[in-house]
Amino acid sequence: MGVISANDSNFSELLRLHPQVIVKFFASWCGTCRLIGPKFARLSEDPRFAGIKFLEVDAEYNPEARHTAGVDNLPYFAIFKNGQLIRGEATGKEEGILSLLNDLTA
Repeated sequence: MGVISANDSNFSELLRLHPQVIVKFFASWCGTCRLIGPKFARLSEDPRFAGIKFLEVDAEYNPEARHTAGVDNLPYFAIFKNGQLIRGEATGKEEGILSLLNDLTA
């Protein structure tokens, strides 16, 4: 599985192609974003979340994707079901990501 890099040009298409998606929005200058990155990557390999596509978007260079998810802080995680935004949260904690993943699979 792993994490797929997305951008403004392919973001909508990826949401359309995959029924369950979680997106990590980050910036290269964000220290918390760098710290949570390996945890997000590890979760993308977890068999419990096999049906979920994990995406990452550099929020600094992709304003359309950022706007679609309602990003208001970094790192920011958003879940989409059938192309629709379900919920988003600014968090630097693995527990926050797990909460979003549990909402997506519920």
